[in-house]
Amino acid sequence: MKILFDQWTPDRPGVASSLSEAKNVIPTNVGYIPLEEAEDISNAADQNLYVSIPVKFAGTQYLFAAGSTKLYLFNDTTINLDNRSRIVSPYTTTDFWDHALFGNVLIMSNGKDILQGFTLGSSAAFNNLDAAAPAAKYVTVVRDFVVAAGTTADPNKVFWSDVNDETNWTPGTGSQSDSQFIPDGGDIMGITGGEFGIVLLERSIYRMTYIGAPLYFQFDNITRSLGCMSRGSIVQSGGFTYFLSDDGFYVCDGQTVKPIGNDRIDKWFFDNVAPTVLQNISAAIDPVNKVVIWGFENTFAQTYLLIYNWAADKWSYAQTTADYVSTLATVPVSVEGLDNYSASLDALPASLDSRLWAGGQIVLGGVRGAKIVTFSGTPLTAVLTTGDIEQPFNTMLRLARPLVANGSATVSVASRFRLDGNLNYSTAVAASSENRIPLRSIGRYHRVSLTPTGNWTNATGVEVEIVPAGGR
Repeated sequence: MKILFDQWTPDRPGVASSLSEAKNVIPTNVGYIPLEEAEDISNAADQNLYVSIPVKFAGTQYLFAAGSTKLYLFNDTTINLDNRSRIVSPYTTTDFWDHALFGNVLIMSNGKDILQGFTLGSSAAFNNLDAAAPAAKYVTVVRDFVVAAGTTADPNKVFWSDVNDETNWTPGTGSQSDSQFIPDGGDIMGITGGEFGIVLLERSIYRMTYIGAPLYFQFDNITRSLGCMSRGSIVQSGGFTYFLSDDGFYVCDGQTVKPIGNDRIDKWFFDNVAPTVLQNISAAIDPVNKVVIWGFENTFAQTYLLIYNWAADKWSYAQTTADYVSTLATVPVSVEGLDNYSASLDALPASLDSRLWAGGQIVLGGVRGAKIVTFSGTPLTAVLTTGDIEQPFNTMLRLARPLVANGSATVSVASRFRLDGNLNYSTAVAASSENRIPLRSIGRYHRVSLTPTGNWTNATGVEVEIVPAGGR
């Protein structure tokens, strides 16, 4: 019997013909692939970080990072994080930064200080974008406008700059800068941009569309039945905005809102997340593997990653030492920079042919403490466990053959006579040179747990031999 590793659906019963465990792997259309450990790629800043930010302009790649009171720029020669904070006064202590790139200007927001701007290629430090710019939590770009939202005084107001001018935030004759109060839905939790904007509030979602003078933008309600409960859960890929609502994970395309975790992982998430730190969720896009990743602290103060492949419509999860995840684009590191990582090529965070060393390549990254990290180390120990394999009578599972590309696996099995029986897994057994694992486990319901080994590239399933159990 061939058991393919299809969807991981911990919210469903074990007899639902899906995986009961998919840990430390990335889901694909066929099977699951390895997720690597987080490796440091920068020296430590002088404070812990919340986010890393890749931007590119005129062929040059930059990598920024943000902490509680400072903004940094990665130095490709020293691999240090150089302080590029506003010189005139320190930033107000914060636990959240948002960002947007408008032309050659990187704009940062923290909800406490005036929007900050850094002109790529010429600025030595960040500075106030404009005296009239709001001290907003969230910032994005919609068409030719910088859009900001979520100030302390106006938590449900959206502001926008003049057209093609990030430095003009004063409404009036000759300026298209203005603002819009959204009366229903509670506080704004985040905004995403593009040809149109998506404004996510606590209990509703609006689309922001440019219509020209005299109102400039039209705000249309997409839904009043749900909103966003965590600012850090919002992430955009193309025209799709992903976020966490009160009852689970959703995606919005600007017209409709669709659940993506219902009856699969939503209950598992709320059972595992530490409820006091929901606002500290982080989110990132890995476009190479076509996945959205949410990082969150679980009830044991560990960092979990919840991984969703939008192309395959499949989920998995992982445990990591990183504190927050973010999408990265690599900065080409100089020879001097490589020497700062290690004098030995074998001790580098990744092999020399890795995407990590090629400038402008998209990789999954994040921060750990005061350092930027990428997920480029050795593969994490993966676990893939089937649901209950059932026959209408007692059987013995006597043989397993892992289906693991370019590698092998160890297998253990748990068998029960009733669904309320205990799940006690046998000692894991490694596959022989003939890819055979002899087992002897009797019951009516069997679960097979597989851990890939070697330089494996894809785990697609397991073949098992099940025969009727002897009786008296």
